[in-house]
Amino acid sequence: MSNLDLSKISLRPFKLSDVDDFLLWAGDDQVTQNLRWKTCGSREEALAFIRDVCIPHPWRRSICLDDRSIGFVSVYPWSGDDRCKADIGYAVAGDYWGQGIATKAVKMAVPQVFNDLSHLVRLQAFTSPQNKASQRVLEKAGFLKEGLLRKYTYFKGNIKDSIVFSFLSTDEFPHDD
Repeated sequence: MSNLDLSKISLRPFKLSDVDDFLLWAGDDQVTQNLRWKTCGSREEALAFIRDVCIPHPWRRSICLDDRSIGFVSVYPWSGDDRCKADIGYAVAGDYWGQGIATKAVKMAVPQVFNDLSHLVRLQAFTSPQNKASQRVLEKAGFLKEGLLRKYTYFKGNIKDSIVFSFLSTDEFPHDD
């Protein structure tokens, strides 16, 4: 799949019928190693996750290739006085790494998020300093690297550093290449 047609990538809400495709990537430890969720261990667990987490989520989309789920983009809006900002996260099935899919999906998501959540001013992302691929995705999608947050987050049993990136509602939306 080295010459993947990125025009076949789309974002849409999750459906229960995504369960088998979802399990292929959400059940992969390599894909979930940088996610806060644990790896899905069964079809039943994947179905429950789609039903109870993905579908009711305020802004979670399936990254699809020919309408088959190969990853996700999620936006977590803050609340109260911090409702002007939201966190974005994403992942793509390991078989599709390095092909521009995550970049394409984030570029597609950003204008949709600011349209759907019109009160947002700031969209931010946090990555591990070791996750160079995710940092490249964010930079290519127009996010600004703001810096290293030392010992910032408790992640899977350890306190870790994070690199923070942001995209503001006043920034120029990314264009497809």
